[in-house]
Amino acid sequence: MSEPAASPPSFDPAVVIRSRAYISALVLAAVLGVPISVIAYGFLALVAVVQQYVFVGLPEQVLGGPAPAWWPVPWLVLCGLLTASTIRYLPGTGGHSPAFGFKTGGGPPSGRELVGIVLAALTTLSLGAVLGPEGPLIAIGGGLGALAVHLAKKDAPPMALTIMASAGSFAAISTLLGSPVLGAFLIMEAAGIGGMTLSLMALPGLLASGVGALVFVGLDGWTGLGSFSLALPVVPPAVPPTLATLGWAVIMGVVGALLGWLIRWVGLSLRPLVHLNRMLVTSGLGLLIGLAAMTYQLISGNSFTQVLFSGQDALPDLVEHATDYSLAALLLLIVCKALAYGLSLSAFRGGPVFPSMFIGAALGIAASGLPGMNLAAGLGMGMGAMCAAMLRLPLTSTLLATLLLGVDGVAVTPQVVVAVAVAFVISNVLPVPGPKGPVASEAGGKVHHRAASRADND
Repeated sequence: MSEPAASPPSFDPAVVIRSRAYISALVLAAVLGVPISVIAYGFLALVAVVQQYVFVGLPEQVLGGPAPAWWPVPWLVLCGLLTASTIRYLPGTGGHSPAFGFKTGGGPPSGRELVGIVLAALTTLSLGAVLGPEGPLIAIGGGLGALAVHLAKKDAPPMALTIMASAGSFAAISTLLGSPVLGAFLIMEAAGIGGMTLSLMALPGLLASGVGALVFVGLDGWTGLGSFSLALPVVPPAVPPTLATLGWAVIMGVVGALLGWLIRWVGLSLRPLVHLNRMLVTSGLGLLIGLAAMTYQLISGNSFTQVLFSGQDALPDLVEHATDYSLAALLLLIVCKALAYGLSLSAFRGGPVFPSMFIGAALGIAASGLPGMNLAAGLGMGMGAMCAAMLRLPLTSTLLATLLLGVDGVAVTPQVVVAVAVAFVISNVLPVPGPKGPVASEAGGKVHHRAASRADND
């Protein structure tokens, strides 16, 4: 009888934390925090500049006035064509598909893959598709962190690559969320890391993002560059919880779960068509997104920009002018934004966080006129429920919804928690949306079957 194979030595995070190599990794993380944060800031600034020029500046120059309702249609077709070309012809398939939610793991992208990720995200976000920048930022930060380790030491162990890639992701996502702690929470809950391993992975990331935050908040006499973080300059006054609002929280959780399921069903159901002819289908999906935005402006009289993009910049204005919207306009906005979101998930590249928050906020505003409801509670419950349905991260969803409301977020925390819990449970009880058959890989080669874990290889 042959001897059993020796098991590999167990990994002890406590030993790693006490090692000189880990201390060196902390120093490198602190050094990398600033340049990665600057690069992330530059990426977000470039997206904002292109958006402003294409949808505001260019129509003023060409047409001599604001963009007409049809203006986004050709740009969304171009968006689909450029994004599909990047995914099809450049290494790395433009990063993870957002149709499967917020994904981490799989190793950091290589330097060659980073080019495709940046270009796919830039075209997606700049030209109007309904996705957020958080997914690409995490990939960019992780790739830059791993690249720095490769340049410093080509034979670096895999653990060093993992730690520094994680630190880079922390620094990049914190640029967007405006909080190193919230960025760390998002990544760690998505990765499912706990115990001492959590401390091992989180400490370099917190250090990198904390030092990198100096780029935005300033230091001594330097005022910093400012922030792209999501914030509500005007927050509705909070009202203490009541039995009525807790009851509505249950209903909001159900509505959020069902709407999230429908959005994911659209995205996942269209993916097989995308793989048949990525260039043609993605351009066609861009056309549909543009038509949805055009329809919203023609019917409601409000700007098509509320339907397009991630919703990060439009959310503060939506909340500030919440009382100006009729119930019909809000419902139309929710339908058009949700449709554009689902279409974008199927073929474009970006993240699922901010469109979820925008749709949830619109739901909350629409529900705020119900008996026993108020605007602050509606906003928190709507955003929490939609984030839980789309991200499947209940703790992060609760934090996103409550922290956005500032000090008033504490008063609505009970309702938000109930809505998040209901949405999360129902989302996991509902059947997996989309086709159950074989799915073509992003590379356009082999055909594989979707695993029960909802994972895909893109």
